[in-house]
Amino acid sequence: MLSYRHAFHAGNHADVLKHFVLIELLRYYNRKDKPWWFVDTHAGAGCYALASEQAGKTEEYREGIGRLWDRDELPAVFAPYLEAVSQFNPHGTLTFYPGSPALAMTQLRSQDKMRLFELHPADALALEKTFARDADRVVVRKADGFNALKGLLPPLTRRAVVLIDPPYEVKDDYRRVVEVVRDALRRFPGGTYAIWYPMLSRPEAQKLPERLSQIGGDSWLDVRLSVRTPSPDGFGMFGSGLFIFNPPWILPGLLEQALPTLVDLLGEDDGAGFDLEHVIE
Repeated sequence: MLSYRHAFHAGNHADVLKHFVLIELLRYYNRKDKPWWFVDTHAGAGCYALASEQAGKTEEYREGIGRLWDRDELPAVFAPYLEAVSQFNPHGTLTFYPGSPALAMTQLRSQDKMRLFELHPADALALEKTFARDADRVVVRKADGFNALKGLLPPLTRRAVVLIDPPYEVKDDYRRVVEVVRDALRRFPGGTYAIWYPMLSRPEAQKLPERLSQIGGDSWLDVRLSVRTPSPDGFGMFGSGLFIFNPPWILPGLLEQALPTLVDLLGEDDGAGFDLEHVIE
């Protein structure tokens, strides 16, 4: 199936959590001069116009980044993320929301590289156009990122952040995520792997964090942000999470600063909250 388009969801509460963490992962990698790779297995279109027909249909960004954008007194921990988003909105009006590849590009240095995969034809074409001027550092492929990842590991740099962010529009995505991560850790155990997942009532979604934890690994972090009480009919995403293998040791502290504010700003009812678990060697 290729019906999923992230433009309908750009800038929503899940993007805020995912991209806050992504910026901090790459900032941590930038503490050393050694080059790194950023690999995105499901890269989408790269950047999204919030006035487009797709984004305008749902306007999910209003309940996500929109709730942070005009706040004057946010904790300082949000500054790097908001500064990255601001690069795409230089006049101060929230017009564009950068997807994961575009946000990663704000942290890319001359020695670093990106490898981006997207299977949807229209989004893959948009992604290619977005990064056409950076072909020396950014390689875009219309391909199944699950299958493509194994050919990249281990990278020559031996330093990489891999984002695995499928749409989960078919049940098989849950199985494939576990298999791909297990294989990736075998090929390149030192990489940082960030796996995004939706919080849904369906069993596959609820079991995924536990299945990931059973893969093994000395260091991991699982963070979940719920924004509402699950619907009685079991329909709809009520939050999202990130399971990260080999996270930076500073990440738990940053999340402990950020998560209470995200609950306050993005929460829609008394069901809003967060969970944070980690074992970091």
